[in-house]
Amino acid sequence: MAKNKDAQLLVRINKDQKDQFIALCNELDTSSSKEIRKFIKRFVNKHKSKSTGDHNG
Repeated sequence: MAKNKDAQLLVRINKDQKDQFIALCNELDTSSSKEIRKFIKRFVNKHKSKSTGDHNG
């Protein structure tokens, strides 16, 4: 069961990189949002064991 997607993350990147990313996602029949969510999930899973549990910085 999927969790609710109730938060947004604003990321500023170079326009050319954004355009290339969007075009590649379209070619691969996926969405940029889906690919970024997958990246975040993998990143968190990879690094969470190193976390102290303090998420306030």
